[in-house]
Order: sequence, then structure tokens, then C-alpha cells
Amino acid sequence: MAELVLQTRKPCELLDITDLIQARIPNDLACGICHVFCPHTTAGVTINENADPDVRHDLLAKLEKLIPRSEPFYRHCEGNSDAHLKAVLTGFSVVLPVVNGSLRLGRWQGVYFCEYDGPRTRRLNLLFQRAEE
Repeated sequence: MAELVLQTRKPCELLDITDLIQARIPNDLACGICHVFCPHTTAGVTINENADPDVRHDLLAKLEKLIPRSEPFYRHCEGNSDAHLKAVLTGFSVVLPVVNGSLRLGRWQGVYFCEYDGPRTRRLNLLFQRAEE
């Protein structure tokens, strides 16, 4: 198991962590999978386009419109109810194929850490598993 430590800088942001995950793949893992798990309730992890940065902007803008930072009906007293709701939508884990020692993603895909309650220091757990031959 490996851990990624991330420092976010904004209240809401999507960090492309594809290269950070790739760098953690063990040298002896030719074929298998990588489990990426986010152990935070106000952040998540997802896969989406990494070619055009406007996609990240659009995703965050739509999430903010759907789930605004403050609403009169929020009851959670910490002031971050929106972050919990956004994290539920993006999810807390992804499973990535590893082939020939590299992540096997679609042409335009990248892996994103989704911060909804920053800035903070965050951790992600990576678990690598070899494919049965």
C-alpha cells in the first residue's frame, strides 16, 4: 500500500493526480489494478477529461450551482454541508487497470482528486494488486 499526500490551495478544486499515481506503481507490477481510496468525507476522487482545463472549471461550476456553499436548510453545524454532498456525487474511490507497468486510461482521461472543503492537507490510499495469471 502507498499513500499520496496532497496540499490543496482552494476551497474547491480538482487536482490531476494521474502522474502521481503512475509514479507509485511498483516496478514489478506488469499487469494488475490500482485501487485509489479517499478517506475524507469532504473530498473525493474521480476520472474525467484531462486535455482541456475548461472541463474542470465546468464541473466545479455545475456542482456549485447544484449544491451551493450555503443553504438555509443545511443542519450540519460545521458549515461544510455542501462539501459532504459534492463528495457523495463524485465518490471516494476508483479502480484503475495497470498494463505493462502503466495506468491504462482512455486517451483523454485523467484521475482527479476532488477538494470541496479546502485548503487542506489530504491523503489518498493506493493499493496495488497483481492480476492472476
